[in-house]
Amino acid sequence: MKILQIAPVIGPGTGVGAVAHHLEQEWRAAGHQVGRFTMDDARGSWLPEPGPGLRGKLALMARVVWFSTVGSVLAHRVLRRHPDAVALCHNDVLAGDVYVNHGILQAAMRSRGSYRLRMLRNPMHLFVAARDTLRYRSAIHRVVVNLVDEEDSALRATYPSLRPRTVTIGNGVDVERYRPPTAAGRAAARRHLGLADDDVALLFVGHEFERKGLPAVMHALCQLPSRFRLVVVGGAADMVEDAARAADHLGLSGRVILLGQVPDPREAFHACDVFTFPSAYESYGLVVLEALACGLPVVATPVGCVPEVVHDGVDGYVTSPAPEALARAVGDLAGLDRGALAAAARAVAEAHSWHEVSQSYLRLFESLRTSGMASATVSTSPAPRRTTKETA
Repeated sequence: MKILQIAPVIGPGTGVGAVAHHLEQEWRAAGHQVGRFTMDDARGSWLPEPGPGLRGKLALMARVVWFSTVGSVLAHRVLRRHPDAVALCHNDVLAGDVYVNHGILQAAMRSRGSYRLRMLRNPMHLFVAARDTLRYRSAIHRVVVNLVDEEDSALRATYPSLRPRTVTIGNGVDVERYRPPTAAGRAAARRHLGLADDDVALLFVGHEFERKGLPAVMHALCQLPSRFRLVVVGGAADMVEDAARAADHLGLSGRVILLGQVPDPREAFHACDVFTFPSAYESYGLVVLEALACGLPVVATPVGCVPEVVHDGVDGYVTSPAPEALARAVGDLAGLDRGALAAAARAVAEAHSWHEVSQSYLRLFESLRTSGMASATVSTSPAPRRTTKETA
């Protein structure tokens, strides 16, 4: 089978680009021909990379607009040259047989409050909302993949005139890359981060501190004994500076370790005891699976994949974002057997391997090929409710 993936960047790491990378690896290993359409193919390699501050935000806006517009035109040209390929779009571009819904902007903004203000004060939000209205109300895509059933419901609530049919296929986790540490590896990671043997280390990983709940985790830490500490991975330089000031204000400066952006978060996963994720909105929350794969129990709000993979008292707790609830859940986990929690967490992650996810996509692609839908004109009739559910 010939498959073309569309994403600004495809490569190992985190985010949407890593999702495409893992799928590409699995499909190639199975003997399929897999191509790419990235920002380079959209002739946008000259655009600056996003970064901190106003300049970084403008760079991000430029890249999104370019890949959505110029990228759409050029992607259609590529697809016309490869009519036998099934095209899977992950981001921005308005082209492809299948589109993966990696997040609904309006749902994310509503989850944080002051919806109208958040939308109006950011021109990129208005652009993305207009672009995706065209995406979902037209026949550009044959199928939309949602990562969890709740996203399917949210998508239909946001776009009542949704045209493509929908399916649910979750994300996976690289269970070979993300593994529980050896005793020696865990000890070395803790020494490197300055954690004492009796410290209970909470871990937060994310680049959007407010939406993903870092302030709530810090306030929860205030309610826990002094041996509880917090390791924070992610965030631009200005965000890290703001977080440091917030920790000082709360009297936590000696208990919060701010690492900023790191090329590989596994050392932090290996050093810590509990992963905290009180996010307001997630389309999936892949980092939750990465934590579980490393044997970390998870304390998280019921967003994305959390209700499916976190089981109270077994591999973590599903809780509210209130600091009191977070502190209580973390405290309860600290009193449970760490080995049993790690084993349960790992078992959940192993059921969500990228191999299983890639097979779900292949079954979808084959159904498109069999029905003659791939790279062909489709009916203009309204989309039915989700007809297929694939979980991995």
